[in-house]
Amino acid sequence: MENRPNSTTVGFTLLPSELIHFIILRLALPDIFHLKSVNKFITSVISDQDFLRDYNLRSSSSTWLFVYKKRWHRDPVVIHGFTRSSERWFKVMIGDILKPVIPPGEDLYFLTASGNFFLFALNCSREVVSVNPMTKKVQKVPHSPLGPRGTSLWRRSGIKLLAGPPGSGRFRFLFAEMVGNSPTLFEYDSRTNEWKSTVARESVVSSSRIENRDGDRIFLSASNGPRRSVVISVGPDMNEPVVVQPVFSGVVEDGELAVGFSWGSVINRLHIYGDGRMLIVRSGPDSLDDANQGIRVVKGVELWGLGPNGRQWAFVSRVPNGLIDEIKKPYGVMMGCLEEREGTIGAILMSNFEGVWDISWLSFDIEKSKWALDPLPEFKMQGSNMAGVTFSSGLTIC
Repeated sequence: MENRPNSTTVGFTLLPSELIHFIILRLALPDIFHLKSVNKFITSVISDQDFLRDYNLRSSSSTWLFVYKKRWHRDPVVIHGFTRSSERWFKVMIGDILKPVIPPGEDLYFLTASGNFFLFALNCSREVVSVNPMTKKVQKVPHSPLGPRGTSLWRRSGIKLLAGPPGSGRFRFLFAEMVGNSPTLFEYDSRTNEWKSTVARESVVSSSRIENRDGDRIFLSASNGPRRSVVISVGPDMNEPVVVQPVFSGVVEDGELAVGFSWGSVINRLHIYGDGRMLIVRSGPDSLDDANQGIRVVKGVELWGLGPNGRQWAFVSRVPNGLIDEIKKPYGVMMGCLEEREGTIGAILMSNFEGVWDISWLSFDIEKSKWALDPLPEFKMQGSNMAGVTFSSGLTIC
């Protein structure tokens, strides 16, 4: 039987071209590809150079949440993605792309993403691979100067993936590590397929660099201790990385003692780092029965940042009680990620209770000093293992 466009599709194409351009520009890329597959006119709109430029610019400044869940090693590798411009989760199928370089039984961990690039750590072979689902290209990243690294050695707050301009096929991968007593920045460039390392120097960092008003500086955690962190700050040229070592005072506005790192009563505190920020998630039982059963709920969430000259952690804001009530669910395990993009700090809290995962997306508008809870569609994860979660810029059309 001949395939014919339905009346809805025909009616859409009768709209003014400027309006069609406006509508498609605001769709997520998977939705655009679906339209492209069913209508030749829409294909011509998407292929227009003005549309490509506008869409890639818009998508590069958008924020996506990517999650990798798995049940068995033999399950296909699928990344689930969500963005605010849509109302559903999308699947990024990359299993077939990985097959030529991933041996059977290999244990993958999703490290991070940026633009069209997804980075995975291989636990058995202790390698790192990048995947571009748009070009269907997979690339092994050579071992860093530190040699092979298992998945447990990669700290989310100490890594950063930077995609090049759309169509360049280039990315840079950065991570910070303490080598002996020296905070060291490692940078891989896919264009040269080489690593370089630089020992960060100790220096008094100006307040403008700490505040990062231009949003062009990168902050990577080299280590986080009970009272002191070691953070490497570097500019967009990647030259002359400097070290800041903020100290945590442990005193918040109401005079209550808050432990900012994983020590003391660690079961009731989770500490999430990223982009020179620190999130303190404080938990506890909601009732005596919960206490007897070891059940916890989130009691409070605090945001801290680098203080003047980077010498201390400074309290920034506390999530309002009304939002806490919305994420106040029983949990046994919790993890998260923290990232600053376009003047907004995003925090993901992923909790598990009796085998069921729950995801909360908190956002903090820096200029307005306002918190929000971003609604997420249902994400079925019962019985699955969490193998990576990250924020990223949006996918672009090559």
